Amino acid sequence: MESQVRGGTRWKRFAVVMVPSVAAAACVGVGLAQGALAASFSVSGQQFKVSAETLHGDGFAQYGGIDNVYTAVDGKTKTQVPVAVSSFENATITNMCQSVKTTIPVLNKTFYLRLDAGKDPKKPVTAENLYIDVAQLDADATFNQIDIGVAVKDKTRGPAVKEGESVLPGGFAQQAKSADLSNVEQTAWATTAGTFKLSGLSMRLGADPKMECF
Repeated sequence: MESQVRGGTRWKRFAVVMVPSVAAAACVGVGLAQGALAASFSVSGQQFKVSAETLHGDGFAQYGGIDNVYTAVDGKTKTQVPVAVSSFENATITNMCQSVKTTIPVLNKTFYLRLDAGKDPKKPVTAENLYIDVAQLDADATFNQIDIGVAVKDKTRGPAVKEGESVLPGGFAQQAKSADLSNVEQTAWATTAGTFKLSGLSMRLGADPKMECF
């Protein structure tokens, strides 16, 4: 069974992130490009943008959850935010872009950090056990063998719910054998992956608002 879906789902989880330190981001980026690191990314108290030309994922599950994020004001206070956890056992992504907007108080200026990867269709971005926290998602999507309305604890596809992750009480999930998304534009809070390989990684920092992915 196939289901076509188009819309702006306000949930939350999907993508890789930039860290406040450019030097640290560069080191992490190089490691990921070489496929050497597990990935767990978030920007304290901030959302970030991710776009992709295509995303193919095998073993898909999506369910509601709650994230604890640090506010950008003091970096200490945690705030609970509702999320939609999109998880994939394996994912292949082409022409992926990720950008974050950050204001530096000392300089009183806004800067943009942008990562691009997987521009060559023959060398896409790949990930295993990928979890994405999405605040908003817009895409054209096709799901193969989709099952909607199963209890989170009874789902049989996608990676297992991570230990310590908060899911909505009595929540339900949707799952599919595979999912194909195109023209993806999403705003996310965090991304976690067992491995995340960024082929053809390019990173830029600048003050031009056009550096944002969308």
